[in-house]
Amino acid sequence: MQIDPATLAAMREKHRRWLSKLGILDKPWLIFGSAPDPTLPSGLVERCARVDINNAGKTASALGLGPADLTIRKRKKSWKEHPNLQTRGLLWYHTAPLSMMYLRLWLKPGVRFKSLKRATKDERNAIVHLVCGGVPEELGETGKVTNGVAAACYALYMGVPAVVLAGISLSKMGHSYDDRGRRRRQIDEDAFVLQKLRNVRNLFTTETDLAARTGIRLASGSSCLAVGRASDLQAGPA
Repeated sequence: MQIDPATLAAMREKHRRWLSKLGILDKPWLIFGSAPDPTLPSGLVERCARVDINNAGKTASALGLGPADLTIRKRKKSWKEHPNLQTRGLLWYHTAPLSMMYLRLWLKPGVRFKSLKRATKDERNAIVHLVCGGVPEELGETGKVTNGVAAACYALYMGVPAVVLAGISLSKMGHSYDDRGRRRRQIDEDAFVLQKLRNVRNLFTTETDLAARTGIRLASGSSCLAVGRASDLQAGPA
């Protein structure tokens, strides 16, 4: 379903207010995915708001990083993989009313969060389209990016100062929080979007393989965070 620009702009303002209340709108974001052996340079974690993707919080917990500032989850992602989620903010892509979402979370005693926000899959895809120009429907397995890459587009659209991708890979199979070695999907879609975003001045990655594949600048330390305030959308089709 198409979302008109005015509706998407109104959604942006609501989310910006929510992120501001969480205290992370004006901070750089470290978007933490679940690719094996994530790279976390010294100083970055402390200076960024950590944004966990789906069940990457399980890895963060094992590393002693504490609760996330924000967790972004797909509706269909299994809670069994990470039943003890702890996060300040939870952005859940869902179609149910917010009251029903609260009830479902209340039935999960291991889940701890302070604030919940809902977004739809259509809103997620509309933001990706606006930021990078979209993904060809015939590309890859689904024609849609993964939640990690969508989160990067969301961060850019919300206007955070800098976005650093960690634990996101186009070459490593499996997940950091288990040893099942499952095949990672939507690689072509993610590569397409990240290559289009390679010239965005406030987008970086800690992963050398991702930088080499996409052209996104490598963040070797916290110096990449001194890029200035990105109050408006910095990304666009390359």
